[in-house]
Amino acid sequence: MTQILTAQTADVLIIGAGPVGLTLANLLGQQGVGVLLVEKGDELIDYPRAVGIDDEALRAMQTADIVDDVLPHTIPDQKIYMVNGDRLILSEVNPTTREFGWPRRNGFVQPLVDRVLLEGLERFPSVTVRFGTEVTDLVEEADGVVATLADGEALRARWVVAAEGGASATRKRLGISFEGETRPTDGLVIDVANDPVGTPHAVFGGDPTRSYASIALPHGIRRWEFTLFEGEEANVEDEEYVRSLLAPHVPDPSKVDIIRSRVYRHHARVAGTFKVGRIILAGDAAHVMPVVGGQGWNSGIRDAFNLGWKLAAVVNGHAGEALLDTYEQERLGHVAQMVSVSLGMAKEMTDHDPAAAAERDRIAANRTPEEREAQKRQAFKPQPKFDRGVVVHTPPPTFKSLPARDVPRMAGSIFPQPQATDVAGVEMRLDDATGQGWRVMMWNNDPAQFVSPEKAETLARIGGRLVQVVPKAQLPWVREQVSEGVTVVGDLGGEASLQAWFDARPTSALIVRPDHVVAAECLAQEIDEVLGLVYEAASIL
Repeated sequence: MTQILTAQTADVLIIGAGPVGLTLANLLGQQGVGVLLVEKGDELIDYPRAVGIDDEALRAMQTADIVDDVLPHTIPDQKIYMVNGDRLILSEVNPTTREFGWPRRNGFVQPLVDRVLLEGLERFPSVTVRFGTEVTDLVEEADGVVATLADGEALRARWVVAAEGGASATRKRLGISFEGETRPTDGLVIDVANDPVGTPHAVFGGDPTRSYASIALPHGIRRWEFTLFEGEEANVEDEEYVRSLLAPHVPDPSKVDIIRSRVYRHHARVAGTFKVGRIILAGDAAHVMPVVGGQGWNSGIRDAFNLGWKLAAVVNGHAGEALLDTYEQERLGHVAQMVSVSLGMAKEMTDHDPAAAAERDRIAANRTPEEREAQKRQAFKPQPKFDRGVVVHTPPPTFKSLPARDVPRMAGSIFPQPQATDVAGVEMRLDDATGQGWRVMMWNNDPAQFVSPEKAETLARIGGRLVQVVPKAQLPWVREQVSEGVTVVGDLGGEASLQAWFDARPTSALIVRPDHVVAAECLAQEIDEVLGLVYEAASIL
């Protein structure tokens, strides 16, 4: 375990106290990593930016043990309607499943969640936060990085994570490209209190006269976003102009309680690399995307979740530095997919060419019921799936005891989180039942009978555990038989159960990473050998 840092040294220096830097600091703090988080501003940004938090991000908040404080600032299962200029519904987005244990779409108030993340850092004596602290230079040395501050002070860290936003000075200082495009028109965001509409859903209006979004947020707040046309930027300081934009949306715009309004630009860009030596980019510093897809904030949280366990493993001496090279290998491809999807949605809903809008409406009207259902369940959102990195792809088994089925291989995908029970039979989400960190998970079998003592010892040293999953009905028997060091989980059965998951695949043993990604899958007798391969892929020492 690392020592508590002073104000001048750290294991990890994080630049930027936005959601990515704050989430990463919480994840590192859990592992006792010495963190210095610096922020140029004097306080957290107090205006809402992102308005949607997804199930993957909530699972990350669960892992950081702060989700119960985040949830009061969310609207679970928020439905989205895509409408045309005549308010006719083009498509509906309303995924109601719980693959990862949480609602898949949720409205939220970002400043309040950022505050939860900041207050969460008070739990960790190894984490220090300094506002009003600007980094003006970074110089890499053999075993660390020296950061110079605006006042001339020098800080030293083994690793630096730049999470200071899309205008990242660190990215520019390193000369890293930021390829992509910027939309030709700006947008105006208007946040109001005492929501004059009051409905719980969000509406994205593809109106060729002026595209818009109207989004319900927690605590009686509503967000409107309007396209600004050339020359209109000068009007945004005029309150009457702002209220005129709201006039078609509310009964009485003169009585709307405006909190603030801000102009923003639509960017779709990805950095040429996410890592240069000991300096790593994360969040908007590495990628930005249009707000229509609601995935900019969530993509940054995925960065922090992927990077957090890897940095902790390297700093704490559990893994070699090569592990950090897998961060870009795993994140870059999915980020590029998400930027492309978000850009496509932005272009579709903000096209002000009447002919193009009419063609969009025609296509929407002729969608099949199956296509409409796919839109509803958000099938267009790409799920992370890693082909490289900390993942071992085993060949499909061909033993005669296994039916021949063409099912997707799960290595590199996120493992689901159904409801389950602990060994006492108390129902809870799977991650809470198994515990966090590395998990070697086996259906029905006692993993201690298949994993060698040497590999089990390594697993324990890196904070992992052996997990035996059994039908809940077997718990009374298993409680009397469980091996020392094995965590027992009771399966509840049903369509979304672990048994149903294993039933559908030629797999009985899994190795799950701390970020809930399946590192490898195999049969019971193969687990010891495959676990060794995973250790190699993760540079486990």
